[in-house]
Parts: sequence; structure tokens; C-alpha cells
Amino acid sequence: VQLVESGGGLVQPGGSLRLSCDVSGHTHRSTCMGWFRQAPGKKREGVAVVYINTQSAIYGDSVKGRFTISQDNAKKTLSLQMNSLKTGDTGMYYCAIDLWDCLGKTGTELLGGDCYKHWGQGTQVTVS
Repeated sequence: VQLVESGGGLVQPGGSLRLSCDVSGHTHRSTCMGWFRQAPGKKREGVAVVYINTQSAIYGDSVKGRFTISQDNAKKTLSLQMNSLKTGDTGMYYCAIDLWDCLGKTGTELLGGDCYKHWGQGTQVTVS
């Protein structure tokens, strides 16, 4: 499985960006996909995750009401629409997908990121 993120860049506070993650390979056993971010010197943070079958989403508290995660199963693409961006949103954004291991996990565990098997290389988002 390979994941390739795109769409990052430099944006002013209050602006918007849309990130995309193209997925290739065998994902028929996967249950969840998500977006995570990491700023320099900080821990990885779960931004948003989505259940592949139901498309039900869970958001981190810091992005609720501003970010929207979506998936296109036909195109095998995961997207993250980010609005009302703040300087605190700056960081490297990664998409991830599980193999099977996220099944049955709580929302907190899903946002924790430990059950995801495959990760992309990341795309940089800078809000300044």
C-alpha cells in the first residue's frame, strides 16, 4: 500500500487549503483512514479519521468545525478541507490507513494513530 499526500503550502491565517491523499495497493481489509499532523518539537496529533465503510468521521478538538475529512472510494482518495486556518495548524500533515488493526478501537485510540499500518511521506502546511 502506498499513500501520497498533496495540497500543502503557505497560507495566511483565516485562509483555506485542501489536502489530498492518493491511495494505491490492496486496501480491502482496511477499516479506517485518517489525517495526522506534527509540528516541530511537538507530538503527532490526530486531526481527523474516517471509517471507510460508513464514512463516519471523528475530529480532533482543535479542528472541529473548521476541517472536513472525506473519502472517495472509487478514486481511492482521502481529502481534508481546512478552513479558517490558524498559525497553530502549521505542521507536516500525514495520511494513514490501517490494515485491519483499527477495527473496534475507540475514537481516542483512532486519533492516537497507533493502529495505522501505512503512512504517507507528508505534505507541509504553513499558516503565517
